[in-house]
Amino acid sequence: MTELGRFNRLRIVRRADIGIFLDTDEFGEILLPRRYVEDWMQPGDEIEVLVYLDSEDRLVATTQQPKVQVGECAYLRVVGVSKFGAFLDWGLPKDLLVPFGEQQKPMQKGYSYAVYVYVDQSTRRIVASSKLEKHLCSNGRGFKPRQPVDCLIYGKSDLGFKAIVDGTHLGQFFDSETFRPLHYGESLRAYIKQVRKDGKIDLMLSLPSHLERDHLSAAIIDYLRQNRGISTLTDKSPPEEIYRAFGVSKASYKKALGQLYKQRTIKIEKHRITLL
Repeated sequence: MTELGRFNRLRIVRRADIGIFLDTDEFGEILLPRRYVEDWMQPGDEIEVLVYLDSEDRLVATTQQPKVQVGECAYLRVVGVSKFGAFLDWGLPKDLLVPFGEQQKPMQKGYSYAVYVYVDQSTRRIVASSKLEKHLCSNGRGFKPRQPVDCLIYGKSDLGFKAIVDGTHLGQFFDSETFRPLHYGESLRAYIKQVRKDGKIDLMLSLPSHLERDHLSAAIIDYLRQNRGISTLTDKSPPEEIYRAFGVSKASYKKALGQLYKQRTIKIEKHRITLL
């Protein structure tokens, strides 16, 4: 089955001056325009392409990588507004439409918003929505406390920041429990704090100290092994660099280094750490 708005593996049927034609079974043959065709692509080969609608609403293929696919969420910038709605830059020649009825609040050109991308069943067009509560699940009963998850910050409440969890659910970070500022559109690794009785998900940036330290110690060792046993991320490194590498505060990182040093697992020098 060929999925609209997603990458599919399709067979090349024939070459032509305007490009190559691909077999989609249910949709018949569709064109991969010449600008995306490479010499090695020959009839009978199977290639990975994204199937979407061009500016004339014709099915077409591309090898370009979009910023988001159907069924996913992303933080995208508005590049235009018309009588049909707002248009987002999603990395393809035809911009992505957010109909007015799918806007949580009126979108403005130049601003970015978190959206969910889907195929509108009545028009069969790929569209997006910033009404995340309508398309994502607020019941997190399938998650477990301390489970690691990928989050995208999309909004603010009186209690803290709202986040998309693993691209499918909605959760909440509490201001009183975050050790650093959060920002709209930020992607980060976090943990399930708890799933409340009503199914709502509470999130935390890090594990409880003793669990985080053990988890972080293992991550530091893996990092060292992947880098020939040497790391320039020391206890003197900037907090931002530490967070980018391990997703934790500098204080947590220093405690984990101290634990590994006491266990004689690492050697700490002025400008580097070495795995023993």
